[in-house]
Amino acid sequence: MNTLVRHARAEWGPLSATLREALLRRRARAVPLTAAAVCLTAVLHDVHGRSWGYGLVQNLGTVRAEDPLWLALLRTPLSLFVPALDLPAWGALAQILLVFGIAEICLGRRRTLALAYTATLAGTLYARLGVALGPHAPLGLPAADAHVVDTGPSAAVVGLAVYVAWRYRAYVTAGVVIVAMVAEVLVKANLAGKEHLAAIAAVLALCAVEAVLQRRSSSRVAGSSGAPPIQSCTRRAGPVQRRS
Repeated sequence: MNTLVRHARAEWGPLSATLREALLRRRARAVPLTAAAVCLTAVLHDVHGRSWGYGLVQNLGTVRAEDPLWLALLRTPLSLFVPALDLPAWGALAQILLVFGIAEICLGRRRTLALAYTATLAGTLYARLGVALGPHAPLGLPAADAHVVDTGPSAAVVGLAVYVAWRYRAYVTAGVVIVAMVAEVLVKANLAGKEHLAAIAAVLALCAVEAVLQRRSSSRVAGSSGAPPIQSCTRRAGPVQRRS
């Protein structure tokens, strides 16, 4: 039991400390974006279920691979909050409340929105690319997937979960999320599952870029900190030359 607790603290300790401090200090004020997203999703679900609102929601937030690209890009931001075909409303609300809330506290509103949109857009663009490649290509999709309605927060949720876990060094958690999404595709090879993998790939690419930039930044800071060059260590006299 002690070993399990120790591993849990190592995995989630920094993340839980950040969440606890923010929620104790600001409570609901710590997650205004998440609260707005939950309310918007609930409203769209209610409107979507009414005879007069179904067409309105479809026209504003429904994305298909067969749509013109400009129209798909225009609808993609709102499509995060439109009910998905295979996800009940309470499931979408729970996903947004939990994952968006954690991401907003840990990353801030702007980065959370940017990552959510990036992950969703990656899935949307992959659907178009996969249909264009055809079912016989390694990453291809059948032509019927061009007509599938592509809505819901799941791609954004998966992308945010992986990024937050990577940012807080909860690598086991990130790995579990990725393995679960791969298993989803193996069990049920539908468009949504493959879009989840596309979202993960986009977020992992961002993580890799960020890691490289951080490494270069650290190298520049170390180089400008005044440390003597290696050859100066062998000198016994003379001024020490510093890096500019």
